[in-house]
Amino acid sequence: MLKVLGKENSLLNQYISEIRNVNLQKDRMRFRRNFERIGEIFAYEISKHLEYSKENITTSLGQIEGLELKQIPVLATIMRAGLPFHRGMLNYFDHSENAFISIFRKHHKNRKAETKVESVSSPDLNGKTLILADAMLASGVSMALSYKELITRGKPTHTHLAIILASEQGINYIQRKLPDDNITLWVGEIDDELTAQGYIVPGLGDAGDLAFGSKK
Repeated sequence: MLKVLGKENSLLNQYISEIRNVNLQKDRMRFRRNFERIGEIFAYEISKHLEYSKENITTSLGQIEGLELKQIPVLATIMRAGLPFHRGMLNYFDHSENAFISIFRKHHKNRKAETKVESVSSPDLNGKTLILADAMLASGVSMALSYKELITRGKPTHTHLAIILASEQGINYIQRKLPDDNITLWVGEIDDELTAQGYIVPGLGDAGDLAFGSKK
């Protein structure tokens, strides 16, 4: 199931426009904060599709029946670009357990990039709801590898894949490689082009570098 949040008018569209803007990208703090805000919006939208139970709440003046999450989701992200996006979700799902995936990507001349999982830190996922977030879905390889590695730690009852910007090619790859009925793919906006080097166009650039500085 694919849900594109940017199709509806909301503040999400403004925040995505700002993270794309080359002039505003110079403000690294604002860039991270916008990722965090986008994470909060995604968390709110995903929360509408989770299960709730009725609970009796005692107020200072009486009692009322309220709704509470039946189960707190596990939040996972791919380092490092996904960290501020993940933080925004954690602001809302503040009792969540967390998982982190480190991906190694090496570019070879005249060959496709080599991508593999370096390390994973994760709680037991059996019978839980998993939200796996990353800033961008280019080829889709990193997301598919991360999901397959995570489910070796237990099989979630449902997984929500959350992506700010995705390419058409990346979405098609995920739908081919992860044809699980218990997966929902949430996307902010979809761009048509993916370069041979794996960059989304128009995209926004290297999200990790923009958020945290360049790397060697």
